[in-house]
Amino acid sequence: MLKEKTVSEAINYRRSVRVYDAEKPIETKIVKRCIEQASLAPNSSNMQLWEFYHITSKETIAKLAPFCFNQNAARTAQQLVVFVTRKDLWKQRAKANLKFIDGNFGANNPKSKQSNREKVARNYYGKIIPFAYADFLGILGFLKYIMVSIIGLFKPIYRQVRQSDMRIVAHKTCGLAAQNFMLSMAAEGYDTCPMEGSDTFRVKRLLDLSSGAEINMIVSCGIKKPEGVYGKRFRIPFEDVYKEV
Repeated sequence: MLKEKTVSEAINYRRSVRVYDAEKPIETKIVKRCIEQASLAPNSSNMQLWEFYHITSKETIAKLAPFCFNQNAARTAQQLVVFVTRKDLWKQRAKANLKFIDGNFGANNPKSKQSNREKVARNYYGKIIPFAYADFLGILGFLKYIMVSIIGLFKPIYRQVRQSDMRIVAHKTCGLAAQNFMLSMAAEGYDTCPMEGSDTFRVKRLLDLSSGAEINMIVSCGIKKPEGVYGKRFRIPFEDVYKEV
């Protein structure tokens, strides 16, 4: 069994692998454990607006590969993980957070006995989250945007309150989970490749996803062949992207 890598070792080990070795299977339980670690990723307001579809069936992989435009990373994958955003589940996730607060502080605490921390948490999930996520055909989002823009003339305020803004929030959050997953896989000595190029409509239909679900990315998994890494790693010089203020 391979020695698990440190965080720095996993980051340096991870490469986008396009060709996997068909003779070297990977363990489903290890991939599942890495997905569990993905779910521990930091995320906006702890709303966890994501789902993870672990594809282990060779038949399903064969059906998905054409929807990923037959990329080698998809065709040769031992397993796939589809990262999905679920912005439409914001009400259920807010309620789950409120239930968690009930468990910590008590379900029927009168306001007079609530600590400041409890009041802030209940207000956040009971009022602020609905304000940010609720919308109807984009109309509420536009009205909220006008309101916060006016308030913003006088003080700092959160301005990303439109439907399109919250969609971006959900995708950023899901991307953090995907990164957690790929680094966890790297720590195990497993290889991955994040794929944004896919026919998301057909992927959703194959997986029978709800209309509110969106594909964030598909990550292929396996053990790389030597030709699976297309050359040396290239990065823009760090001095060009690092700005100390």
